[in-house]
Amino acid sequence: MALIECRFYSEVLGLSTSMTVILPQTTTTQIGMSNVNRGGLHPTLYLLHGLSDDDSIWLRRTSIERYVAEMGIAVVMPQVHRSFYTDMSVGGNYWTFISEELPKLAQSFFPLSPKREDNFVAGLSMGGYGAMKLGLRKPEAFCAAASLSGALDMAHHFMNWEDPKEKTKEYEMIFGTEDIAGTEDDLLWLLEQHNASKGPKTSLYQCCGTEDFLYADNIAFRDACRKTSLSLTYEEGPGEHEWGYWDTKIRDVLAWLPLPQDEVQVAAASNPAEELEL
Repeated sequence: MALIECRFYSEVLGLSTSMTVILPQTTTTQIGMSNVNRGGLHPTLYLLHGLSDDDSIWLRRTSIERYVAEMGIAVVMPQVHRSFYTDMSVGGNYWTFISEELPKLAQSFFPLSPKREDNFVAGLSMGGYGAMKLGLRKPEAFCAAASLSGALDMAHHFMNWEDPKEKTKEYEMIFGTEDIAGTEDDLLWLLEQHNASKGPKTSLYQCCGTEDFLYADNIAFRDACRKTSLSLTYEEGPGEHEWGYWDTKIRDVLAWLPLPQDEVQVAAASNPAEELEL
């Protein structure tokens, strides 16, 4: 795999920012790795970070580079600070950045497929919220969206902080002062809109640990989704809001992605690395 730390200028944000990118690479002598390169333009997973993190965090806390090596897919990990992937009330237009500008820039910089069926999004915590928002609001661009321990009921959280003095200021900077229930920042409302639309439907994956402080959010999203006809794969089990859980579950997400397996098998079979003897 090739690892690229990309720094670039965003016209939407009006500042220089960064993304970390993993690209497939065919190798024949790399010890301990079986890399696959499908050739042509790569299927792409946009992998989103959480509230306190940045574009390097998935690479630093998990083995995502090793996990995707045999899949022949690219991974794009952008930097969005504490924006909740939203056009902020006071701050940058991070929704426009992540949903419009970033894919176009990434596809212009790297050999990434623009096809809907080749584009996926996943994220943890705040990134789980962003992934589901992208999947539900941009179904023409992403065929699958996955949330790991996502903050999936922000409309409830925003209006029901236990200590409003501690929490409200930052979230008002993100979402404004009005209730976001029933808006495009409310995932439960987006589920209803996406279900009623006549366009393509995004496949959804959701997991959360039963000891996670966001477990109630995830139950609310799961139950709302089950009232629709949308495709949801839901998993829960013991786990907290921590990287050991996410390192395990991202492998389940990767296995769930609707990739053309026949292409992977053909590419892997043609890789002479398996025949190398030391």
